[in-house]
Amino acid sequence: MTDVVRTTLIVGLEVHVQLATRTKMFSTAPNPAHVSFEDAAPNTLIDPVVLGLPGALPLLNSEAVAMAARVGLALGCSIATFTKWDRKNYFYPDLPKGYQISQYDLPLCFDGGLELPLDDEGARTRRIGIIRAHLEEDAGKLLHEAPGGAAIDHSIVDYNRAGAPLLEIVTQPDFRDADEVVRFAQLLRGVCRWLGVTEGVMQKGHMRFEPNINLHIELAGGRVVKTPIVEIKNLNSFRALRGAIEYEAAAQVDRWREDGRVMGPGAKSTRGWDDVRGVTTAQREKEDAHEYRYFPEPDLPPLTLDEGAIARLREALPEPPHERTRRYVASYALGGKEAAALTEDRAVSDFFDACVEEVVRAGVGREPAGKKTANLLLQSGAKRANERGALISDLGVTPAQVAGVVSLREKNEIGSSAADELFGLLCDAPGVEDARALAERKGLLQVMDESALRAWCEAAIAANPKSAEDYRAGKQAAIGALVGGVMRISQGRADAKAAREALMEMLGG
Repeated sequence: MTDVVRTTLIVGLEVHVQLATRTKMFSTAPNPAHVSFEDAAPNTLIDPVVLGLPGALPLLNSEAVAMAARVGLALGCSIATFTKWDRKNYFYPDLPKGYQISQYDLPLCFDGGLELPLDDEGARTRRIGIIRAHLEEDAGKLLHEAPGGAAIDHSIVDYNRAGAPLLEIVTQPDFRDADEVVRFAQLLRGVCRWLGVTEGVMQKGHMRFEPNINLHIELAGGRVVKTPIVEIKNLNSFRALRGAIEYEAAAQVDRWREDGRVMGPGAKSTRGWDDVRGVTTAQREKEDAHEYRYFPEPDLPPLTLDEGAIARLREALPEPPHERTRRYVASYALGGKEAAALTEDRAVSDFFDACVEEVVRAGVGREPAGKKTANLLLQSGAKRANERGALISDLGVTPAQVAGVVSLREKNEIGSSAADELFGLLCDAPGVEDARALAERKGLLQVMDESALRAWCEAAIAANPKSAEDYRAGKQAAIGALVGGVMRISQGRADAKAAREALMEMLGG
């Protein structure tokens, strides 16, 4: 075949989000995506509606509709004032009714878009279009080993997941490499968790990614061929998502060389991802929409939302995490990774904002207030949160107490090590007293008395004669060991800068 000049990767993404409502999409059976029922035994979260038994009729879960609309608004979508439900017909063992209630031509959310940051600072972005986000019910789950992992020579089905509310988000084919897709998937997971619509635990199937991948291959002479679209099914980790896309980006050129197939009707196929071998494997040719024989669901009336209800949902929408991240970078001069760490969980981000407001009220400028508060929370706070298996916002320290620590540090009344110790003490005695009173009671305030400082410096020199001699001999770095000695002897109460200056004077520097 003609030589390949270059290839362009084209990726669109379908994302299935299990909504964490208490009950299922069209029945009152418990929902396994809700934390109360996630450990239920197989085939216990079912009822006649889920199983499609004769005479059982579906009933709409309004909470799922509200959750879906909130996600759509956060993704810049329009929300339909009129939509309906459709039957998507196909036979599979994990689909007890033989059809899935979904939305076909009138989705709840449509025509959205999101500016995707392409670097940690958000300086470069790519707009990712959102075609639609529609509601449907999930299927069950086929198991190829017995509960507990025992081998079996057949498949079994667990219908617990059948009927769970599922939000399917479909993007435009706007991605050009695997890194962009993974960034978007991480951002979307953050948005959904931020809004409280899902726990977002991918190992439990709360989010599943299905990239649609093909190549535009430019040949010598200028002709461009488009390979058939391959849909990779049910990826539940960012690692698998990246690996599947990167594998297909290389493999599709080889397939085209072998069979010459190009995009066209009936050419789309689905493949699975083998995480062990790092390859995709053929599953089946992909059905076109008409093969599902969609028709309006006869047992559910159309859904209408008035503009007032949509406006109320929009007004109640919190500032999304990606926008808050950009605000932190712009307003507080934080690095992208620092800002992202503070917006990973909404409770932590809200706590940070409350702390900053208290620091500003204490008389610190807004930009330094944000920067210094972030430093304290991401160092002293994150350390203790990791030790205790908790969020920073749940350590017990109040925003006013955090502001007290930042203010004491800003006024140079405590050193960095004392600030860390004070933060820990406030966590252990939540809300008992303000930061300054506790620092004073625990002897953490820096001593500015010149005679005391000189005595600590003399003791540090006596305890570290080699460092003192090295400094006198011109080794400037040796002063650091002596300053450290002063801080240890003073139990952190000395001002490190003042100690350095006093030592340099005493040693003739």
